[in-house]
Amino acid sequence: MSYKTLVTFVATETGLKPLLQSASALARRFDAHLEVCCMGVDTTQSMGFYAGAPAIIYQDSLNAAKATAETLQDTAKECLRGADIRWSTDSAVLSLGGITSYVGLKARFSDLVVLPLPYGAGRGPQDEVIIEAALFEGDTPVLVLPQTGGALPEFNKLVLAWNQSNEALHATRAALPLMKQADLVNTVIIDPPSHGAERSDPGGLLAQMLARHGIQTDVSVLARTLPRTSDVLRRHLKDQAADLLVMGAYGRSRLREAILGGATRDMLEDTPCAVFLAH
Repeated sequence: MSYKTLVTFVATETGLKPLLQSASALARRFDAHLEVCCMGVDTTQSMGFYAGAPAIIYQDSLNAAKATAETLQDTAKECLRGADIRWSTDSAVLSLGGITSYVGLKARFSDLVVLPLPYGAGRGPQDEVIIEAALFEGDTPVLVLPQTGGALPEFNKLVLAWNQSNEALHATRAALPLMKQADLVNTVIIDPPSHGAERSDPGGLLAQMLARHGIQTDVSVLARTLPRTSDVLRRHLKDQAADLLVMGAYGRSRLREAILGGATRDMLEDTPCAVFLAH
């Protein structure tokens, strides 16, 4: 298995060129096709429509979204013209609520989605919608790059977050091409259940499965000595000098994580390295 179709979604010019540099480098590494989907998002909500509102207000918003999509597509073509990879672009004008269907359809027929961090300066609500749509509607793994542009990390030192969940197993299987190329794969287990199925040998069955793929992994079992699991995980990533974290995404519901927080959201808000996610 390898990644032969990569896709990225852009809705703003913020960080566009560095993102394309990183995505192109990854496509080159896997001899893959890169598709850049340029979205103009109309933020006028239908619930905000009211009787008697001038139609020109709505038309202006659509025109602005269309102009944004066209500008993004022109910029993407300019950046990729002459690149030594196979690439294509697409554009769409969408409402905020329509992002999910579009991203889900495009991601569904891709092997990997490449995105920047959804939170931080220059990011908006559409960025969070995009990453969740790729994971849930597209059922596609997502590689989130905290720093785009420049030299793409080789992903030689990987940390695999394992908690026996379906999400973690899906992420493991989806990340096999990256793990096969890594020099070191460290499996980290934080506070394993004392009465779980793997209580006598945490991570043992997983290590056996990976070994049959030619992937050697060492297992680190850690206590949760900090308030949040993500805090322990973040500290471990720095101790390992890891350049990629592989983890299952949204083991809790998205609403619960949005309100109460969770490891997925915490890592996407502040991560020392790239994050590979699958649900």
